[in-house]
Amino acid sequence: MTTASNDLAEQVRAAVAGAVEQAGLLIENVEVTGAGRRRTVSLVVDLPDGPGGVSSDQIGEVSREVSTALDEIDVIPGAYTLEVSTPGTDRPLTEPRHFRRAVGRLVTVTTAGGATTAYVDDVVDDTTLKLSRDGAEHEIALGDVVGARVEVELKRRDR
Repeated sequence: MTTASNDLAEQVRAAVAGAVEQAGLLIENVEVTGAGRRRTVSLVVDLPDGPGGVSSDQIGEVSREVSTALDEIDVIPGAYTLEVSTPGTDRPLTEPRHFRRAVGRLVTVTTAGGATTAYVDDVVDDTTLKLSRDGAEHEIALGDVVGARVEVELKRRDR
């Protein structure tokens, strides 16, 4: 993104933060792409913490509120397309809250020592990741994680 796009994205973030928070969500990312009539505002929202998902009703509510906020303040001159979405399962897990959101999910965690695929059981004090697989438990310091992603499961584990 260009500096102008970054500045515009920050203006959008500031303009819509209240509407997103009021819906019980937080802003993961804002991107403004294109120019003129082909401008697109992409807003990625998520739950602040814990397991679960953002409902389609929440996405609809946030879309309406964000559109209203952008139109009232006129941050984006002219026509634009607004896209509101969630991070999806392919989002890299980079923050302690991302791992808390993945409790009960199968993840692949990569450290300098290699990769481990296991279920997230807990995040302790935002510093330690507790994992389990086939009865074996593992602890990994979050500071040692160089990459992590949720694995898509066709059949979820019984808890």
